[in-house]
Amino acid sequence: MFKTVDTLIKRYLSNEEVVIFLLLLVGVLIALAFWGGILAPILIAIVLAFLLQGLVDRLQSLGLGHTASVFLVFSAFLTVCGVFVSVMVPIIWRQAVRFVQDVPRMFTVIRDEVQRFAEGYSDLVSQAAIDELTNSLANESASVGQWLVSFSISSIPSLFSVMIYLVLVPLVIFFLLKDQQKILRYLTSWLPNERKMMRNVAHEMNDQIANYVRGKFIEMCVVGIVTYLVFLVFGLKYAELLALLVGLSVLIPYIGAAVVTIPVMLVAFYQFGTGNEFVYVAIAYLVVQALDGNVLVPLLFSEAVNLHPLAIIVAVLFFGGVWGFWGVFFAIPLATLVKAIINAWPSHEQLSS
Repeated sequence: MFKTVDTLIKRYLSNEEVVIFLLLLVGVLIALAFWGGILAPILIAIVLAFLLQGLVDRLQSLGLGHTASVFLVFSAFLTVCGVFVSVMVPIIWRQAVRFVQDVPRMFTVIRDEVQRFAEGYSDLVSQAAIDELTNSLANESASVGQWLVSFSISSIPSLFSVMIYLVLVPLVIFFLLKDQQKILRYLTSWLPNERKMMRNVAHEMNDQIANYVRGKFIEMCVVGIVTYLVFLVFGLKYAELLALLVGLSVLIPYIGAAVVTIPVMLVAFYQFGTGNEFVYVAIAYLVVQALDGNVLVPLLFSEAVNLHPLAIIVAVLFFGGVWGFWGVFFAIPLATLVKAIINAWPSHEQLSS
């Protein structure tokens, strides 16, 4: 066994670039594990800068200077964010408050519907099962109400974090766009001159992650807007709030769509009961999800991220378990990084040469 370990060390750790790359990778993982919450504004700014860099490059290709392109794109970004915060956030906030207040009543309505259904089919469903289900729904309603109250109280300190994000994230985005080349030159100056593997990883990550981030942003906007229009046609309550949740759910592949279906169906059932409107809303919502998964996603990501669906699910579960929400958010980029490392890792012949 020791001979095997010694052979592996000599084979793979005798290359300076491989050793430095592994040390950098381990250092970054440790930093994220211990200071991920502190570094969250930086990570968000990097993602948004990736999203905006394409617009800067497009303006530069049209003949506009770098500084002017950065200021124009950054000003447009702040304008869009300002409009969203001033117009949409108050609407969504009011709907969120009403939704929180209605959640216990929603469980009560479901419990009553289950009771009436069971009474109509008493020959098929035992009374003990009915009582157990209705009691569990009642307990769930009470626990949800208590959780919402405790969550609203515990979330007060996070408002200060939101204010910090609103200041830090735009500043970091601006400097990342403005001084991108300077930052890259400074960081690469600490690396060895011969870094073929690192360049290969960086090039693959730059292409795939930038395309992925931009594609996800487009998908999120399209799905959110289409879902809102569908809910608006049927007159569904909390249309803006639910459409926002559906749009954000695309950030978490497969799992996000399954989770956000629960509040959508809960509100539809609470509003329409078991009538035809509930069935129509459910069918329309499933059609939107099917079009997203079978038309929009292949169109946007046909060449962006070449990962098997099983690999994506494993990445979401693994990184989400390690880093929580941010692990889920960055699961596909991290999985793409692992794939890029595997593809760029030098073979035994390359290390021996």
